[in-house]
Order: sequence, then structure tokens, then C-alpha cells
Amino acid sequence: MITSALNKITNRQDLSEEEAGDVMRLVMDGQPTPAQLGALLGALRTKGETADELAGFARAMRERAIPVKTSRRLVVDVCGTGGDGAGTFNISTAAAFVVASAGIPVAKHGNRAVSSRCGSADVLTRLGVRLDLTPEQIGMCVDRVGI
Repeated sequence: MITSALNKITNRQDLSEEEAGDVMRLVMDGQPTPAQLGALLGALRTKGETADELAGFARAMRERAIPVKTSRRLVVDVCGTGGDGAGTFNISTAAAFVVASAGIPVAKHGNRAVSSRCGSADVLTRLGVRLDLTPEQIGMCVDRVGI
């Protein structure tokens, strides 16, 4: 599947939503070699991603997402994308604290820095926040403190 998807993309043909989902499931299973994955991502970037491809990737990832249960009726999801190249501070983490302080529950997620000086995980770790919580513990944090 990876080889056929790569051939299709390098020939500037779009993947269907279903094909994109199948590719993402293989990626999440660790099936492609690093070279295949690099080629696939490079070819997608060169061709340009379509809405159907992005929807397929997102749906496949959501299928595997681990749910966090909370008693809150509404929780805002905050995540930075990184890679802005502007050298700004970690805006998404700061925004998560501002929103939570206004009484709106926040689910903040992110990762360590890749293209910037600090990612969300770096900031939260430096602030003393434990990141190795179970989904149940995360839900309790949102219920108790709003983030």
C-alpha cells in the first residue's frame, strides 16, 4: 500500500480519503521504512495535500486516539503546530493558561521542541507539570483545575 500510494503521489495524483486513511494506519503501525515515510511526506508536500487526504489522515488518527473522560460538558482543545520560523515564544501553552484561568476547561497537548527553542512539553515540564499521566488522571486534572 505504501509503495502504491507513493507512486500515485509522485505522479501528482491525489489519494482518496480512504487511501489516505489506509496509509496513515500503516504509518501509525510503523510499517513504512524511514526512507519510505520521508519519500511519502516529501512527495505529499511537493504535490500539495488535498482536503480528502487530510480528512483521511485525521480520521485514521482519531480512530486510534485514546479518549480522556471528564465531567466537563465542554473542553477546548489547544495545540500549537510549531515550525512558525518566527522565533516566537510558545503561544499555545500561554493561551491554554489564559483560557483556563477564564473558567473554560482546556485540553492542552503538544510535544518537545523540534523547530523552535521550546515546545509545549518543554514548557510544562519546566513548570513542574507531570506529563506521564494516565487518561484517567488527565481527566481528573481537567475536572479539578480546568486544564
